[in-house]
Amino acid sequence: MKHSRLTLLSIVAATALTLSACGGDSGELVEDPGAEGNNANGGETGGAEDGKYDIALVSKGFQHQFWQAVQSGAQEKADELGVTITFDGPAAETEIDAQLQMLTSAIERQPDAIGYAALDPEACVPLYERAEEAGIPIVEFDAGCDSDYAVNISKTDSLVAGALAGEHMAELLDGQGKVGIVSHSQINSTGVERRDGFVNFMEDGYPDIEIVDVQYGDGDHLKSADIAKTMLAAHPDMAGLYGTNEGSAIGIVNAITELGLEPGKVTVVGFDSGQAQIDAIKSGLMAGLVTQDPAGIGRYTVESAVKAIEGEDVEPVVDTGSFWVDSSNIDDEDIQAMLYE
Repeated sequence: MKHSRLTLLSIVAATALTLSACGGDSGELVEDPGAEGNNANGGETGGAEDGKYDIALVSKGFQHQFWQAVQSGAQEKADELGVTITFDGPAAETEIDAQLQMLTSAIERQPDAIGYAALDPEACVPLYERAEEAGIPIVEFDAGCDSDYAVNISKTDSLVAGALAGEHMAELLDGQGKVGIVSHSQINSTGVERRDGFVNFMEDGYPDIEIVDVQYGDGDHLKSADIAKTMLAAHPDMAGLYGTNEGSAIGIVNAITELGLEPGKVTVVGFDSGQAQIDAIKSGLMAGLVTQDPAGIGRYTVESAVKAIEGEDVEPVVDTGSFWVDSSNIDDEDIQAMLYE
């Protein structure tokens, strides 16, 4: 098992945190999405008496529609299999300590299995060791921990998805122009890989596309809008902007709107597919986006957890795919199944 750089002091501090959801960077208190600690099931911990197995899922957050779709898929599969799940997550994807406390609480209540989507791939390693000592299997979703203990992970191949975004941006720009990237994280694997997949695709095949800036807005649409406006001010001839998650992309669209730019003056490519991005594509503010299958991620996570509990073989990586969406296919039945409103 890989070793974390966390000291014993930081482990104790993370464990001692209270299960609260304080508003990210502003310091303003945000009401918990679910009573008693952001539990989407109203604070109920569930238990084996309510279903065949008790599975605790800890996501990255609740502020994006993506996670609500993951929860929906997980609950659908839980109902099908007759198991009980809880679905927790911090109020914002910057709240690493809050997420670690949620994982700590899950371990302490001894569920039959845990599903985890890591915000920080190193900070979770000591808690995985505790889960292993307690004999609780862990399956991962969306992003993993730097530990060998997890049974598997259900996710989008983010390098492939980033390259898909790059491919369509290159086509839309006819292979030339300045491009900026507003990413949601330089720590979390999804942010890193969606950025790198895009950048590598451009460097490998499109030397006349110049990536002039990469900035990080924590997936917050307000921060991302400010970043996009700063990029556009610094590069008035910016040809394209790429946002690596829901909040990043919405921030770019809002920046374009606030600056009064004509739709299409800057080619905007997004990631994930909440209602605001769907509306932006239909209005012409956004050229297209890469969507995942969040409900599929939720379903496969619960299915993998049940298999792990029962000692069945599980695929190490379940790739749920990535899909390009633009005005030409947004109403197609197959694409509609991947969107969440």
